[in-house]
Amino acid sequence: MTSEEEGRIIPVNIEEEMKSSYIDYAMSVIIGRAIPDVRDGLKPVHRRSLFAMGEMGNTHDKPFKKSARVVGDVMGKYHPHGDASIYDTVVKMAQPFAYRHTLVEGQGNFGSIDGDSAAAMRYTEARLDPVAEELLEDIKKETVDFVPNFDESLQEPSVLPGKFPNLLVNGTTGIAVGMATNMPPHNLGEVSQAIAAVIDNPEITTDELMNIIPGPDFPTGGVILGTAGIKNAYRDGRGKVRIRGVAEIDEEGKKSRIIISEIPFQVNKARMIEQMAGLVRDKKIDGISDIRDESDKDGIRVVIELKRASQPLTILNQLYKHTALENTFGIINLSIVDGQPKVLGLRPIIDEYLRHRREVVRRRTEFDLRKAEDRMHILKGLLLALDRIDEVIATIRASKTSEEASTALIEQFGLDAVQADAILKMQLRRLAALEHQKILDERDVLLREIERLSTILADEKNILAVIKGEITVLGEKYANDRRTKITPYEGEIDKEDLIEKRDVVISLTGDNYIKSMPLETYRGQHRGGRGIIGMATKENDVVRTVFTASTHDYLLCFTSAGRVYWLKVYDIPEAGRTSRGKAIVNLLNLNEERVTAIIPVSEFSDEKFFLFATKDGMVVKIPQAEFSRPRANGINAITLRETDELVHVKSIDATSDLILTTRHGQSLRFNIETIPLRHRNALGVIGIKLRYGDLLQDVTVIEKDHLLTITERGYGKRTEFDEFMGHGRATMGVRNIQTDYSAGVVSSKAISCDDEVLLMSSSGIVMRTPASEISIQKRGTRGVRIMKLDNGDSLVGFTIVKAEQENTVVEDEEGETEQEDSSTEKESVDQ
Repeated sequence: MTSEEEGRIIPVNIEEEMKSSYIDYAMSVIIGRAIPDVRDGLKPVHRRSLFAMGEMGNTHDKPFKKSARVVGDVMGKYHPHGDASIYDTVVKMAQPFAYRHTLVEGQGNFGSIDGDSAAAMRYTEARLDPVAEELLEDIKKETVDFVPNFDESLQEPSVLPGKFPNLLVNGTTGIAVGMATNMPPHNLGEVSQAIAAVIDNPEITTDELMNIIPGPDFPTGGVILGTAGIKNAYRDGRGKVRIRGVAEIDEEGKKSRIIISEIPFQVNKARMIEQMAGLVRDKKIDGISDIRDESDKDGIRVVIELKRASQPLTILNQLYKHTALENTFGIINLSIVDGQPKVLGLRPIIDEYLRHRREVVRRRTEFDLRKAEDRMHILKGLLLALDRIDEVIATIRASKTSEEASTALIEQFGLDAVQADAILKMQLRRLAALEHQKILDERDVLLREIERLSTILADEKNILAVIKGEITVLGEKYANDRRTKITPYEGEIDKEDLIEKRDVVISLTGDNYIKSMPLETYRGQHRGGRGIIGMATKENDVVRTVFTASTHDYLLCFTSAGRVYWLKVYDIPEAGRTSRGKAIVNLLNLNEERVTAIIPVSEFSDEKFFLFATKDGMVVKIPQAEFSRPRANGINAITLRETDELVHVKSIDATSDLILTTRHGQSLRFNIETIPLRHRNALGVIGIKLRYGDLLQDVTVIEKDHLLTITERGYGKRTEFDEFMGHGRATMGVRNIQTDYSAGVVSSKAISCDDEVLLMSSSGIVMRTPASEISIQKRGTRGVRIMKLDNGDSLVGFTIVKAEQENTVVEDEEGETEQEDSSTEKESVDQ
């Protein structure tokens, strides 16, 4: 090998090269082939096909064109990946059993619900459907960005303007590398109403949207069984929906018949009938004498003749169980958002549609305004010329060339080149009085149009009003009746619907025994009271955590190993005040780890984060959305150093100020923005520097009125947040409260003056007292006694609760005062 040849050889690591090449390939498939864009709901081949047909003038009001011509145009100009894939795309967009609203109008054989292929492209013809033209509308008004095509000889749109909400209405299916999308179609009328509702009420919830869009609406009809899968899909982007075909039992005559008039979406009818015949042949279903397919262009009709004395309902249930007459549609709402694949719920999909339409309407309005102002500029020049027509004519006649005439007009009348050119091109007939008036009328119309366009651009609310008007008209113009019915399913009762929504107190011991109790169990007492028994503990076990949550909340249970498990609050057994509760290992699949932090979550938001804090003072910030999909065996949350443990998790927003508090009473304030955003499994950064023997005890978001800090001895105080000046992350902070090394800080939380504090000791004693009775003190003080503890007992935690009703004060048996809620049943105090 010569030295010159050696210089052309680049050594590479085969493992790294394969990894890099495969990632490039995977992203190419995901972005450029299999997954649709959330804005217009189209994959590149669909977008290119529709755009090419629009450029050809192949619209619904023009004659059909041969499919081969359409395919050739798309392949030659924009999509050089083979004619078969392009034709398959055009065919599917023309199939009424595949699309809820077809985007292509076909003429000829475009396949059937039995799986028959379309005729060859040289035989069929196609043109755009009216709703597809709504996707393309305004594309020539600079509303979307264009990019070079494959050989950079032409420009193609990166996305369509997409007035028609195609992603929700028609859904999509695609398999990429390591991920797939399977989005169901919906009713256009319901979707347009839901979009208008989001515009009217930006705070509308997913549950409220489900009152407008109750579920998918498949082109083949059918019946959806139950709503649990729909709720999961609309909230989290994933869910399973069971669909049944529509069948009725005809018992007229000597023999009964089952008549099927609708089948589940994406089910091959011919294959389903073959499946039924196979079950009869193998004698797995008895009682069927004949199966006939009587379907025609008017609809599906499959007749199943039954033998005498057979049980029609039993046979129908067997068909549901063993054939595709009942099917499962697994919803995965995966689409491309800002160049990245993302799973979205119903509300985020609508939000992304509105974000795109706001941009389109803004750019369209700016384009129209620019054109109107340009035309107004020319009209001003024409009107000036008509007012001084004799001078203008004289000037032009005195010029030898048109260029000289243009220069003279500019210099003599104060015009610019555009206006001078328009005057030179003006026809003599425009000198007539009626033609002059037409220019004046056009000017008045343009003035009104400029004012209208300027008003739209002045306020985003006006842009949203335009979008609402357009989507409402779209719904009225193209929407039709819902085809798919949704019915309750006895075999699928949503457990959550049977659970009363209320607040409960949840406590967890060091040995991981957990229980829930009604909040009203604990009556208020004055500061310094003894409390009542709230939990019985076994020997050497102590209560570690106490907090309040709604029965419908998720509990994210974080373990010492940095893993997280999901648990619904209503799945925690409700126990009496003196009960120990249930071992949490019976509720979670824990692996040699213990639960160290529990946080209740009602919904998972992309706008909020979880802040993780470890005993060594490390912190890490991760989006809540990364914890939205429960798994029975849990998932890794963060990575920990060998000797470190996760001790606290907090739900925060992007701009919060935090206070980290240590066991020895040090507190550090800094802003959450100084903590870098990470993904799951990340290793944290230093939050607070700790002295020898100290450890991080709590994380507080600065909100409400004061910082409440309580020690194990039962002492505590409220402190103004202004007492804690902001320091840089990874410093030691300042002294918050006096402690001794044998009994440090239990916790610190933000509290309002009208809140109440629910405290629990290691022996299970619980006390509830108003925050207003805890004095406000400066930093570095010891505080006041909040709860009187017996010898050997210590405070282990507290939670903040709202004071909902006015309380009355009563005396306990030892002379201590106790507050009793007038709405609860009176109860004696445990000694």
